Amino acid sequence: MDSRQPPPSRTVFFVSDGTGITAETFGNSILNQFTIRTRHVRRPFIDTADKAHQVVREINHTAELEGRRPIVFLTLIDREVLEVVKTHSRGLVMDMFGTFIAPLESEFGMTSNHRVGRFSDVARSQQYTDRIEAINFSLEHDDGQSAKNLAEADVILIGVSRSGKTPTSLYLAMQHGIKAANYPLIPEDFERGRFPASLAPYKKKCFGLTIDPMRLHQIRSERRPNSGYASLENCRREVKDAELMMRREGIAWLSSTHKSIEEIATTILSDVRPDRLTY
Repeated sequence: MDSRQPPPSRTVFFVSDGTGITAETFGNSILNQFTIRTRHVRRPFIDTADKAHQVVREINHTAELEGRRPIVFLTLIDREVLEVVKTHSRGLVMDMFGTFIAPLESEFGMTSNHRVGRFSDVARSQQYTDRIEAINFSLEHDDGQSAKNLAEADVILIGVSRSGKTPTSLYLAMQHGIKAANYPLIPEDFERGRFPASLAPYKKKCFGLTIDPMRLHQIRSERRPNSGYASLENCRREVKDAELMMRREGIAWLSSTHKSIEEIATTILSDVRPDRLTY
């Protein structure tokens, strides 16, 4: 393929009888293996034949308009609904549940419960309750707002402002039920030459994030252009001082520059809560 040509574009449908999050997450992990531009269409709660026919009409209309068949990722349990989409749509249909459930039924020697929707009875789940508590904790302890109850934290993320602490904290809470606080390291911390006093008792729970100064400069310039805070010189100085502090204090850290939130979170879990990788 000519490298000067833009990558091809395809429409991708994520069709589910639940939220569609499973279909989209799994589908995207596959699509990321290809250099292709995609237009995403999520169609959740497709749990009747009538709704399935509506989606089929949309898929087929897209095929006519674009002159190529859409890619369709399905997570549908109801066999009637599934057959409508598989039989009548003009897309490349990827039945994700069908790919995995039948072999597992054979392996386990039992049929699946064919439960529609990923989150059935979720409100009664202790795991769900723990996750909500973790989200509330992370919000209350975002950006060093509060030093209360830090003893309850599973991890305390530290790093300079805009290094990725807040999104990582919330991802850990939402996906893993981890109570993650985060604390911004600021010039005053470096001038004092010592670890922030409020964090000192919990140093073993701390994990650091750093970032390439040029990338930090770009991010901060979007927020506060032409400011001393966003200047490349200041970004270089803060990143250097933060990394020196973390080395001196023996705190594990990584760069968020070229890593996804998922990769960062998994690395943190491996370091501070490896038990959460087994459940």
